[in-house]
Amino acid sequence: MRPARRTVLLGLLATVAVPAAAQTPSPAAIADYQAKLKRYEQAREAYNVQASAYWDQIADKRRTRNAKRRDRVAITLDDYVLTHPPQYAGPPRPADPFGRPPPSEQPEIPVVADFLRAAAQEFGFVPERPQSDADFKRAYARAGLAAGLTREQIIGVYAFETGGNGTYDMQAGVTPTRPNAISPAMGYNQLLSTNTVSLLAEFGERYLAALRMKAVPLRGEAKRSFERKIEAFKRMIAYSRTVPQRWSEQDKLAKTTRGGWGVHAAVLDIDIGPMLQVQKLVNSVHFAKMKGYTAPLKPAELELMNLTGDGNGIDMVMMPQAYRERVPTANFFQQNGYERNPVARRTGVVANLIADMEAKMAKGAQSAGARELASAF
Repeated sequence: MRPARRTVLLGLLATVAVPAAAQTPSPAAIADYQAKLKRYEQAREAYNVQASAYWDQIADKRRTRNAKRRDRVAITLDDYVLTHPPQYAGPPRPADPFGRPPPSEQPEIPVVADFLRAAAQEFGFVPERPQSDADFKRAYARAGLAAGLTREQIIGVYAFETGGNGTYDMQAGVTPTRPNAISPAMGYNQLLSTNTVSLLAEFGERYLAALRMKAVPLRGEAKRSFERKIEAFKRMIAYSRTVPQRWSEQDKLAKTTRGGWGVHAAVLDIDIGPMLQVQKLVNSVHFAKMKGYTAPLKPAELELMNLTGDGNGIDMVMMPQAYRERVPTANFFQQNGYERNPVARRTGVVANLIADMEAKMAKGAQSAGARELASAF
């Protein structure tokens, strides 16, 4: 290397090194950070103790209500927690002087690309995706009506869950300007990955029979391709049945295994996805009837069950209005779900949650996506 070029290169390296050295925190800054971090951790630990006690009480009261409902014993206000969850009011976590990010308290949530990749790798399954969202809406509307759902129920749930403009591959929290998912929930009624695993495990043969009927009129490569999809889907069903049919076991499979991620890609298939999403809503309708609620579920009532699970949803559906105005929404969530749900936190009590749902449904029904869904009936 010629001396002149070497001198220039050394000068450039020196200019790069100086800012890095200048960014090294001083001992005083490190000590200040450590003191603030200690105060934060102490405050956070005190809050966690208080929050754990609250959510344990929520779980205890829920078990009591379930037992009473099973024994046909009247449920009273004393069977609910009537206070709202504690809120953290301590100091914020201080910024790390070295620029290191804070430790994540939540596992990374897979997104659509992860579901698709896992489905192809684990099962050889590639969902047949629609040429347009309108095509998926038509398939969804046909499946819903055939299963006994009403037009109003289908549009109402869609309008609330997606704001009226959601697409068949919409994932909770993911937008063109915000790519970070807050949940694996996908589709028109935001089906969770655990729901997908559960539905395949319970109703797999029904879905396979429907697919085989669709394959009958096909010929040539179209038929061979469809049959390959059926075989891959059979492997997904078998995988969903590798754990006991308990929500906790299916939840672990759905969220912590690549096979569980891959199973969720079925929601994106135009032949399978509508059946899965419709079945979730139909299950809620049947659950309500089984619990003695014989009136047709209003769209907001069906969405209560879709949002919080059938057991918690029917609790709110059957609750007297006087109770709705006093019972906090926290009674129907687990801590993580409640903290990720801005609607539940903002509305505070059941009456406000239902009113918010009805208002969002009315507004969402005027959106372009909801009007397109309405035209599919």
